[in-house]
Amino acid sequence: MAGLGDRRGPRRGPRRASTGRPLAHAASRPLPTGRVPGAGSRPEARRTGRRIRTASAPVRPRHQLFTGRGVLLVGLVLLLALTLAGPVQQYLAGRADIARLAAEGAELDQRIAEQEARLAELRDPAVLAREARERFFYVAEGDRLIRVVDGAEADGDAGTVPEAAAPRPQTWYDALMGSLGTADDLGQP
Repeated sequence: MAGLGDRRGPRRGPRRASTGRPLAHAASRPLPTGRVPGAGSRPEARRTGRRIRTASAPVRPRHQLFTGRGVLLVGLVLLLALTLAGPVQQYLAGRADIARLAAEGAELDQRIAEQEARLAELRDPAVLAREARERFFYVAEGDRLIRVVDGAEADGDAGTVPEAAAPRPQTWYDALMGSLGTADDLGQP
């Protein structure tokens, strides 16, 4: 009956007893020829750290600027950006509209509060009577109404009429028109 060492090939040197722990430096030392990597005396999970390149696999230089995957990734990112541009723009425009409408709502709320305060003020009979006198020229019994039409204040007592102001100097065309009117009145009997 052949031993375990006969199946794997001839023994080279003394065999070490296994501790059951994986060797930390096993990947960095060269393997003796004739041995299969990962075929130890104990069955254990195969290591997947380092891959051995075969002669049939093409070797690409690592300094290529554009790779197929890179171009595909950039294309997908651009497609995603173009797809999302419209909805994002609508979202931002909607947010701007909401902000504008909120500002208008706050302004209208302020105007409502002002009008409610004015309404509460007009419920007072004294304020209502004063407003009627100022806006509609209502006069209570015993009061005198004095209304200034030209907007200038009159000097003196309210019951007197101020003296006429000195006439303004006329322009030449006003003087000409005045003299023609006077001449026209003289010719009529």
